[in-house]
Amino acid sequence: MAKICAITKKTSVMGGRYSNRTRATQYNPCGAIRKHPNFQKKRVYVAELKKSVVITVSARGLRTIEKNGAYATLKKAGLI
Repeated sequence: MAKICAITKKTSVMGGRYSNRTRATQYNPCGAIRKHPNFQKKRVYVAELKKSVVITVSARGLRTIEKNGAYATLKKAGLI
């Protein structure tokens, strides 16, 4: 299973590292690293359906669910 947020569709990105020593002398990159969003595996109860749904969601996605409601958010994302 790919690491992707079910609500916001966020995924990982490649980011560069650059040491202070390198910055002070000459060009000598440290290499790239992969940066992941704050993923959580959560069980969300949908009152309209009277059942729970287990989703992998980012912290931003959890805030979206809290703001707009579980049913509306999951329906818009195509999960129910």
